[in-house]
Amino acid sequence: MTGREIPDEYLAGYDKILAEAADTGRRLTRDELETRRTLGEQAAEAGHTLRALVSAYLSATREHWPARSADTATGTDRVLAAVEHAVDALAEGYERAQRLAVRQEVADRREFVDDLLHGRSDLGRLAQRAERFGLLLSHAHAVAVAEGDGTYDDTHPVTRRVDQAVSARYGNRSILIATKDGRLVCIAPGDQADVLTHFAKQAHAATDGGRVAIGRPQPGAGGIVHSYEEALTALDLALRMGIDEPLLRAADLLVFPVLARDRQAMADLVRSTLGPLQNARGGAVPLLDTLTAYFDSGCVSAEAARRLSLSVRALTYRLERIHKLTGSNPADPMHRYTLQTAVIGARLLDWPSQAF
Repeated sequence: MTGREIPDEYLAGYDKILAEAADTGRRLTRDELETRRTLGEQAAEAGHTLRALVSAYLSATREHWPARSADTATGTDRVLAAVEHAVDALAEGYERAQRLAVRQEVADRREFVDDLLHGRSDLGRLAQRAERFGLLLSHAHAVAVAEGDGTYDDTHPVTRRVDQAVSARYGNRSILIATKDGRLVCIAPGDQADVLTHFAKQAHAATDGGRVAIGRPQPGAGGIVHSYEEALTALDLALRMGIDEPLLRAADLLVFPVLARDRQAMADLVRSTLGPLQNARGGAVPLLDTLTAYFDSGCVSAEAARRLSLSVRALTYRLERIHKLTGSNPADPMHRYTLQTAVIGARLLDWPSQAF
């Protein structure tokens, strides 16, 4: 062992290289260079630092310096050139091992995230792998998903920016930030809602106004999948329902999956309630948009007219036309619930663009 605690096996043949370089001035052969690279890789894999490895080689250089080379400048140059080539090959091998280790770490993390968010793999093994990435699957977790105009992977500048912002504020709090299908994903303990809110704020800014959805806290590995799917559903609902909010919470949107659960019943309601609107001049879409604006504005005619860029008189005419065609009066509380539920169903089912 050297004074730097590097085993002698990593210095095998080095004294011979120095002696021959001093005698003949030859460069290291291809095999000798590859041997140093291999030794550098092995040192990295064994956990030795590059600094310690280079230090050991410099110590060995002093120890095995060929005495006759000290008599001439030429001999000294020959030895130093050999040292330079040997250390350079060592460093190259060491860095190669480091790059391979990083790539393997990235691949392992990617595989873990994919398995976790799809509910694949044995739960026991998944729990063991989760601890390596700072997650305790015995606890409840919630998942936030952010999407923007672009697609993001684990090395994207947006991903790194959000990760750094969250880590700077919360440090190591069993938080995992990754990407899936081009979206940013944050997994955090279920009792730390502030983490996901901060992630949402950072992701919204980093993606230039992207939208973020947060699933409900759920226990276990299966709970992470459930919360992730809730967040995805919330993003899809926002798109279909025309919801412009930058932050969506699955807990606030539970009524929509309930309404959509019986697709056939919802289709029947839309067809029987709103179907007559297709007989109107211009089709059903303008009147359906009128109902949407009317209900979204809390049934306030002036606000609905403003949203539609209509006069209140024109809006009133449209509402009367809807009443005449459907037999349901939007201004009548008895009829309003049925009409509003049918309008929600139409948006969920993309009617009348999609016939059923």
